[in-house]
Parts: sequence; C-alpha cells; structure tokens
Amino acid sequence: MTTSLSRNRDYRLLWAGQALSEAGASASTIALPLLVLLLTDSAAATGLVLGASAAAQLVVGLPAGALVDRWNRRTVMLVCEAVQALAVAVLVIGLWWDAIGVEHVVLVVIVLGVCRALSEPAEEAVLPAIVPERHLSDAVAMNAARGYLGQLSGTALGGVLFGLGRWLPFAVEAVTHVATFLSLLFIRVPPREREPAPFNRFHREIGEGLRWVWTQPVVRVVALCAVGLNLFFQAFYLLMIAIAHREGVPAGQIGIMGAMLGVGGILGALVAPRLHRTLRPHRAIVGVFWVITALIPLALFVDPGIPTGVLFAAAAFLAPTANTTITTYQLLLTPDELRGRLSSVMGVALGVAAIAGPAVGGVLVDFLTPAQAILTCAVGSGVLTVFATVNPTLRRFSREETVE
Repeated sequence: MTTSLSRNRDYRLLWAGQALSEAGASASTIALPLLVLLLTDSAAATGLVLGASAAAQLVVGLPAGALVDRWNRRTVMLVCEAVQALAVAVLVIGLWWDAIGVEHVVLVVIVLGVCRALSEPAEEAVLPAIVPERHLSDAVAMNAARGYLGQLSGTALGGVLFGLGRWLPFAVEAVTHVATFLSLLFIRVPPREREPAPFNRFHREIGEGLRWVWTQPVVRVVALCAVGLNLFFQAFYLLMIAIAHREGVPAGQIGIMGAMLGVGGILGALVAPRLHRTLRPHRAIVGVFWVITALIPLALFVDPGIPTGVLFAAAAFLAPTANTTITTYQLLLTPDELRGRLSSVMGVALGVAAIAGPAVGGVLVDFLTPAQAILTCAVGSGVLTVFATVNPTLRRFSREETVE
C-alpha cells in the first residue's frame, strides 16, 4: 500500500479483511465446477450451477444498491460475511458427511451471489467515508490489486486443496469469511445522516439510481464503453482458452495462461496511482481500449499457451489505471445517499457483459475458424475504441472534473 494508506487503520482493516474474503471465494470458485462434475458428471449442470451465482447477483443487483443506501453499510457487510460463512460451513458439513446433492450446491451458490450483490456496493460506498478525498484514487487502485491478488492466490490454492479433500476449499472460504467479519467489527465508519423512508418508495429509489447514472454524461458513456469492451474481451479470453485446449496445450499451461491476466492486473494496479496522476482522464481510459484492440490480433501470430498469457497480462496492465480514474470520479461526483445504487447499476451492467462475453465466445468457437473468431473480437473492440476516442463527452473529461 502507499504510505498514506498504510497509516489509515480503518482502510488497512478493510483491505486485509476483503483480501482474505476474495482469496477464499476464489478458492471455492475453482473448486465448484470440479465438485459439480463429481456429483453429476455433467458439464451442462456445471454451467447451470456457475451461472446461478451470476444470475442471483443480476436479479437482486439493483434492489441491493437501494437497500445499501437505506441501511447501515458496515452492518450490511457484517451480515453478508456472517451469512456467507454459515452457508459455506453448511456445505462443508454436508460434504464431510457425504450428504450433499447438486440442489444444495445451487442453493449455497445463490446465497453467496445475493450476499455479494449487497456487500460489494456497500464496500464501495463506504470507501469515501474512511479514506480522505486526496487518497481515494490510491485506495481504489489498491483495491484493484487486492482483487487480482485474491484471484491468483485463491485459484491456485483451491485446486490444490480440492485434490486433498473436496471439502477443504470450502472450509478455507468459511474461515476467511469469519476473519473478514472480525476485521469489519473494528472498522470505524462515521455515521450517516439518513431520514427513514417508507418502503412503498423503494421502487422509486431504484429508479433514482438508474436516472442518476443516465443523466451523468461521463458516467453514462463510460458505462456503455466498458460493457462493450468487457463483452469482447471476455469472448476473446474464452476463445483463446478453447483454442489452446483444441491444439493440445497441457491443462497446466492453460492455467498459467489464464493466471497471467491476474499478474498483469497486479502489476498495473501497483503503478495505477502514479499513472492516474500523470495521464489525463481521457487518455487513461482510451489507452486501455487501444492496447486491447492492438493486442487481440496479435493472437493470430503467437502460439496458444504461455505466449498468449503474455498478451493477457499486457491487456490487463492499464485496466487498473482506467478503473482508478473512473471509480474515483464516480465516487466523488455521486452524493453519498446514491453511492450504493451507483455501484449496483455499474455492477449489473458489467455483470451482463461478463455473462454475455463467454456466450459470444462460445458461439464464435463453434461457428467460425480461430482466425475469423479472433478478428471478429478485434473488429468489435476496434469499433468501441474509435467511438471512445472521438466521443466529445470523454474528450471533455478533464482533470478538473475528477474533483480531486
């Protein structure tokens, strides 16, 4: 962490607790498909189970943001960690006694998805309350590094633990949620001034969040561009994994190839605070688009496996800088009473892209040659890149607008 943030007790507790939670969640995420395959021997069932969590997050995403703005956000995070620990612990007990069916796994996955839909906007909304405005961009960048680090460590750990015992990855996740719960207990969050609102206004509050995003030109354009770029990159990511598998690349190398995306993200997050202060907002955002658009066609000329992983790492390197610029601007622009809804709207939009991207990639794999599929992703990314580059709203997005 940066020196200023390392002295912020509350942020240190939040960062460390969430890092543990994310590592535990990543450990079980890699173990879940293996568990479902073991229970059902069906790839289709595995896809449905994995989709249940994303579907739950999408369904409750918008209401969750409104609830986060109504309720005490620290309490929301505490309850979510406790519920997740309990849900995963029940799964561990069932696996220990060999009394778990796929329907139990689906139920646990849905509970976890709902909790994440609540806890993620709660954490983002509470960040400006515990981090001074001048350090907010550094905190956003360090949170991005935390996410990549948790994904890398958890994924590697989950595979090893599942080989030792199918209940072990989930036991680790349960323990990490308990540890996160304990860290949240000691975080001091300034109280918010909130007027009690009748529940019959709840649907209007959801609408207020949507209208806020739509009426902010920079937020609206960035959201549309980010959804499109995420869709094409997710499609490209799945496409390259499928190509590597078809060409007989060993599973271990494919795993390393995918993990290199996280390596690039971690390195990018470490330099993101400096790049955020150096680059103009428009350049910081558009730079990611140009880099990804330039890298996708290079997959035609490199071997699948580790060389493709290098492309993944390079593509991820500038993403934390753009994310720092965008998220800092959004948090400082948005009134505190709307921050949960802002986060949930953006989360739902990106969630749609995360689901649609692999689906598009699967279609491309089935109906096009590898070269045609790669070029399709490159063209789609290129169109979005040109749009983001010439868009007058983004071009006017100046350093002063970030309210730093």
